Amino acid sequence: MEIGQPTLDQLRIFIAVADEGSFKRAARKLGRALSVVSYGIGALEAQLGLSLFNRRGSRRPELTEPGRALLADARAVIDETDGLLARARGVRQGLETEVALAVDVMVPSSTIAGVLREFQEAFPTVNLRLHVEALGAVAALVLDKRADLAIAGPDILDLPELERRAVGSVELVPVAAPSHSLAQLAAIAPGETRQHLQLVLTDRSPLTEGREFSVLSPRTWRLADLGAKHALLLEGIGWGNMPRHVVKDDLAAGRLRALSIPEAAGVNYTLHALWRKDSRPGPASTWMLDALIARC
Repeated sequence: MEIGQPTLDQLRIFIAVADEGSFKRAARKLGRALSVVSYGIGALEAQLGLSLFNRRGSRRPELTEPGRALLADARAVIDETDGLLARARGVRQGLETEVALAVDVMVPSSTIAGVLREFQEAFPTVNLRLHVEALGAVAALVLDKRADLAIAGPDILDLPELERRAVGSVELVPVAAPSHSLAQLAAIAPGETRQHLQLVLTDRSPLTEGREFSVLSPRTWRLADLGAKHALLLEGIGWGNMPRHVVKDDLAAGRLRALSIPEAAGVNYTLHALWRKDSRPGPASTWMLDALIARC
């Protein structure tokens, strides 16, 4: 039996069903009718002469051995195709008219400001849209095509739609006001932080909803704004992790004290550049990416 030639549409459907674990969710993700997804998988299996999913005995389609073996190849084909299309669009469109940048709130504002000043000088005709978010909300902006490029934290798992590149890190340090009982202890015993309110930066994105990041205490206040968290720490309301560059002056002036916590004396918050595989950075975005990597 000769093997037919799959279409790119069939391969995209195959990958979507495998990623979503459901024909219905795959149809919703692709914006296609359920019947189109089912037909696409059936046609692909007929062309290859292989069963890609085991549908018997479970509502959730499970990859067969041949399906698992071919999934990586299907991803490679689609990635190469998306890259070709993105490059073609870049050649046709030339310089971008606007660049949308999403930045994790932990990134030093002085770093971003310096890059954007140079960006304005290098690309005076390109408009800029800047988003500052926390945790999974940064990557969500790129996934939703509301940002062309992002500098995100370490909390995002590898997402098949996105390319990622390590660009640097930010040191987080646990701090509290001098009046806080933790700051007045000569030595903090293991487990002592569980007795005290911890201020935690919360996530506004479903990408990392429900996940915990350096949370040690069962007593928490969840805050969506780093500035608000900083203000509450200065008031002696709880303890929490803060970027060292944000609290450097407070530590020097004695307004905050660094806490030596046995479970986590500090956190290295790694930063990654993110962009969509099907929309490679144009000239202005590429310049910005290189500049951010150099500065971070």
